[in-house]
Amino acid sequence: MDHPAEVPYRRRPGRRRAAVAALARAALIAAGLVTVYYVLPLDGRGTSGDSVLLACGLLLVVVVFWWEVRAIVTSPFPRLKAVEALATTLALFLLLFAGAYFLLEHTTPGSFSEPLTKTDSLYFTLTTFTTVGYGDITARSQTGRVLTMIQMAGGLLLVGVAARILTGAVQAGLRRQGREPSDDFSSRPEG
Repeated sequence: MDHPAEVPYRRRPGRRRAAVAALARAALIAAGLVTVYYVLPLDGRGTSGDSVLLACGLLLVVVVFWWEVRAIVTSPFPRLKAVEALATTLALFLLLFAGAYFLLEHTTPGSFSEPLTKTDSLYFTLTTFTTVGYGDITARSQTGRVLTMIQMAGGLLLVGVAARILTGAVQAGLRRQGREPSDDFSSRPEG
């Protein structure tokens, strides 16, 4: 008969493989989204469709997020799936705003303190999201400022509300498997 202390050790390789696979998927998804961002022909022709495109993109972020939440509940490794879900949703959200800033600057030059390349747009998006705000690139136009405020509010929602929803989905997934979720989200290993 197995000694109880040996059982988790034997299951660890499977858990490690699942962790490596989840992190690899998250990295590949993020890298794929960044690649799509750089490859997309954002020509900056400037249409009223840009606002519709942003709204559809934000709707897509919500749909992807809810799809990921459902996947967490049924996943054999809900915590790992939550990490993957957050990486996917966060990358999509940030790249959507980077694209919006790039289009805004190219359709309405002078919207920012300097002309934006795709990399500059992504840089501005990340400094806004992380609240670092170096100040080297700033929104000058009213549209740029409104768009930045929408990103700020969305970022707060993503970090606050989405994290809580993901935590609830992980707990539901663990309960579904007959495992009691811990009070501390990170204190119990997958297994």
